[in-house]
Amino acid sequence: MSIRTTPPFRADHVGSLLRPPSLLAARVGFQEGKIDSAQLRAEEDATIRAAVQMQEEVGLGAITDGELRRSSWHMDFVYQIGGVERTDDSMISRFRNDAGTIEFTPSRPRVHSRIALDHTIFGEDFEFLAGVVTRGTPKLTIPSPSMVHYRGGRAAVDVAAYPELDAFWNDLGDVYAEEIRRLHELGCRYLQIDDTSFAYLNDPEQRAEFDRRGEHGDEQHLTYIRTLNRALANRPEGIAITTHMCRGNHRSSWVARGGYDFVAEAVFNDLSVDGFFLEYDDERSGGFEPLRFVPRDKLVVLGLITSKRPQLERKDEVKRRIEEATRFIDLDQLCLSPQCGFASTELGNSLTIDEERAKLELVVEIATEVWGGA
Repeated sequence: MSIRTTPPFRADHVGSLLRPPSLLAARVGFQEGKIDSAQLRAEEDATIRAAVQMQEEVGLGAITDGELRRSSWHMDFVYQIGGVERTDDSMISRFRNDAGTIEFTPSRPRVHSRIALDHTIFGEDFEFLAGVVTRGTPKLTIPSPSMVHYRGGRAAVDVAAYPELDAFWNDLGDVYAEEIRRLHELGCRYLQIDDTSFAYLNDPEQRAEFDRRGEHGDEQHLTYIRTLNRALANRPEGIAITTHMCRGNHRSSWVARGGYDFVAEAVFNDLSVDGFFLEYDDERSGGFEPLRFVPRDKLVVLGLITSKRPQLERKDEVKRRIEEATRFIDLDQLCLSPQCGFASTELGNSLTIDEERAKLELVVEIATEVWGGA
């Protein structure tokens, strides 16, 4: 098998990393007015340098900033889109784990005027990352356009700004196209667009929720595909773009369940990305059969290593599952990663930083043994 020198890599990762106690303390200090924004940023800078060094030492080809400047994987981006505001209303997301249910209640976004790109979102963050990476490819993660719509739906898009939603979808795609163009200008050559909607919509309960609010759950993924493809239609040359599909990741808990069967044919065939990061760490993700729809020119990064639990997977079991996947897709189209980030919110999953590193080392070791290199 060939060793990949371009993204996605045989050993890759979704991006977010656990926040060390010093960073969490600095963030509390900033919120309480004990330190200023410059002091907080200096702590973030130091933490990111350490995270970059760790990833390089592990042997990863993709190097992220761990999303360490963010409180949330997606809302820190969404609220910087012109025309989108934070409201006092809270979204209630019910996450599940083996012990029961926990609630996550972030504020609900609202589109109050025509959306636009006022500045390059995460532009300075990417430039800092690129400046401290000494080997590997700096990778930036941003949420998908669907995240502007998924939780609130039509009700969260002001009718005065968008009497018809077609204009909203067009503007949203164009904003993302411009963001991608600007990131490329800054030197970004590996961009991951995180999208929970495609995985969520495999769950009949999630589709039913769309129906209850007067939208069409069985067709929503098609609108999201069209919008993202509009953003990618004239993307710059030389930038690898992948998407990550997740069923929820907060404090080692999840939201949706179900295999990729419902969206697989449309997403894998029609979405204009180079590869798919797919969650496959337990039975909630279903089987590998949907991989038969993946075209020959696209890659799949199998998320066989869980980021939700500290126990290390057995190498032989992971290799067996990779072999099982090859019943439906060629081995040369596959890569390996954890199934999600380690800290989609700043609270993080139930692992230590040492256990997080061990998971990433395991990904590199297995990839090297299966494909001859990470």
